[in-house]
Amino acid sequence: MKLFRNILFGIVCSVGFIACDDNLNTDNYYTFTGEMMSDYITSRPQYSDFATVVERAGLMDLLSTYGHYTCFLPDNEAFKTYLKEKNELSIDSLTDAECDTIARTHLVSNMYSTVEMIDGTLHTANMNRRYIQITHGLDEDSNAVVILNRAAHIYFGLEDDSVENGIVHPINMVLENSNASIIEIIKKNDKVKLFYDALKLTGVDETLQQLKDPDYNSLDYERYYYKSDMHNEVATVPDEKKFGFTLFITPDSILKEKYGIESIPQLAEKAKELYSQTYKDDNEVLTQLLDAYDKEEYENPKHPLNMFVRYCILNRDVKGWDYITIKEFHEGDIQGALGIRVEKVNPVDWYQTLLEGTMIKFEQLTVQAYKGNNGIMNQRYANRRHEGAESEYQFEGALISPTVEDEYIQDAPNGRYFYVDDIVAFTPDVRDKVQNMRIRMDFSTIFPELMTHDIRLNGDPMKNDNDAVADDAFKNGRNYYFPAGYLDGVTFRGNCKFLYRRPHISYYVFCGDEMNLFGDYDFQFRLPPVPYSGEWQVRLGYSVTSTRGIAQVYFDSIPQGIPLDMRRSLSHESIMGTDFTEVSYDEMTKEEKAEDQKALKNKGYYRGPAGAYYATSKAKFETLAETPRRILCQVYIDNKRDHYLRIRCASKSKTGNNNEFMLDYIELVPKSVYGVGDEGAIEDDL
Repeated sequence: MKLFRNILFGIVCSVGFIACDDNLNTDNYYTFTGEMMSDYITSRPQYSDFATVVERAGLMDLLSTYGHYTCFLPDNEAFKTYLKEKNELSIDSLTDAECDTIARTHLVSNMYSTVEMIDGTLHTANMNRRYIQITHGLDEDSNAVVILNRAAHIYFGLEDDSVENGIVHPINMVLENSNASIIEIIKKNDKVKLFYDALKLTGVDETLQQLKDPDYNSLDYERYYYKSDMHNEVATVPDEKKFGFTLFITPDSILKEKYGIESIPQLAEKAKELYSQTYKDDNEVLTQLLDAYDKEEYENPKHPLNMFVRYCILNRDVKGWDYITIKEFHEGDIQGALGIRVEKVNPVDWYQTLLEGTMIKFEQLTVQAYKGNNGIMNQRYANRRHEGAESEYQFEGALISPTVEDEYIQDAPNGRYFYVDDIVAFTPDVRDKVQNMRIRMDFSTIFPELMTHDIRLNGDPMKNDNDAVADDAFKNGRNYYFPAGYLDGVTFRGNCKFLYRRPHISYYVFCGDEMNLFGDYDFQFRLPPVPYSGEWQVRLGYSVTSTRGIAQVYFDSIPQGIPLDMRRSLSHESIMGTDFTEVSYDEMTKEEKAEDQKALKNKGYYRGPAGAYYATSKAKFETLAETPRRILCQVYIDNKRDHYLRIRCASKSKTGNNNEFMLDYIELVPKSVYGVGDEGAIEDDL
């Protein structure tokens, strides 16, 4: 089978992403002709079928106005093949609704040249709100071409044709997106029959049928205008409220090859072997697990097969392989994951699974020293921890394939799935070694709704927002606020606005984006689960500005320490004062750094991580007084139940709504990491 046939090619062909821009370098395109996209489509007879489709969809007027569009333009030969496959006589046989779907599938409200199309997914959804998968290959004449949805390709020599309001790419096939749910998509793939059968037997397939909350209406909410520091901005609520899932499936061939598994009973036996070890010290869970297994109660959440399946499913739609960890950004001298020193730190994200109390660690391999014997640079892995030849941590994890075979569909309106080259399970090694580490999570990853709705990292980080009241206020990206009840596990009290601010390279923030509280806020959210019960430290990373305020933090309704004042940097007299060293930090000895860390820790703070940097100046967070980490609490966390952080405003706004509290990233740190106590010992500063 062709399980990982694209990996080597993807490494060779990974081209830097150039952010979409109104001032695009036109050297990549043909000369502007004065044509609008509508003129281009209607004036060329070889595209008359698509012109008819666009007219019947009522979109031709849109394409005749100024804007920023990309059109993947199928020719009449492509429609001839399409209609034959659908048993339709002509374009006239299609309904208006079908024409609308076809037209919107080929149109994107942003401009993309082929140079910008790197392997993964196009960074803007089409007008049908679906994402186009991008790969690279050869056409029948051995020309290198861009391939769309692993089927159509852009004609060599006709690509990047520019019009006044966008870019046109003629293609050889009509693009299609399935409207079936993710479970129906998986059912059609006979390479993963065992996993599909397990989904059905456990009843998890019913969960994967969910598509959308019909009661949510974005028109019920107005725009929200606010000011942060010197920036006047506007936010809206999300357009809809969808359900999303991402599955990591071990194909039948790999189950057979590596484990001799060819049937559901064998898969259930393997699951029992794994999970009875994970929970062998938890009598309550172990008893239920083994009892459920003996009775073959597959729908019992404690049946090992049920646990096995749920752990392979995320509670969010990760829209493409390149989004499994923070997507790469390439512009000028900014290369790789935005705000992360990829030569020092592998980009890592943590996402909760459908198995209660668990997460999967996802990692992109960018640090050469962590490659080991089998690691493939720039690829993404599930539950990998390999920290070099001398380290005790040498776990390869499961390699994630970007695509599946060409004959199968990989995505659906409510999710997608990926192949992995090994079993993904919550084993004792995963719990006690791979995940027994500092868990750092960008706040936009804590709430799955942000990824399901493509809110995280949207827009062009090179550009600031337009005037908040302008018609094109969202041209460069969009900020969001979330009404009460929209985010699972979140509650508001009082006058509170909870916002996501899209990425900007000019902000002192991790990954370029941030979340903020405005108003007289009283905000509570559910903490992500930790891998095991014990003593944990909870830290908050943020940046200091004068427009921020003071808040009291609670863990499970119990106040934790003194209020946090976000206007005070590490060089404030109440923290380190003149003892805080910026410029010479890199020149300190290990002993001096340990002394510095101890002094800050005694005050309840850490420097910002050395693995993060401020994109504009390349200043590293650990050298900046304005990018601290504050210890919110040091508590016992029971991983068998939910825990909550509450943040209550303790200051008054002087200028309306700028009494803000910033949530950049959170760290969940086990005692095995924060409890370094030997003289000269230091927690790594990455």
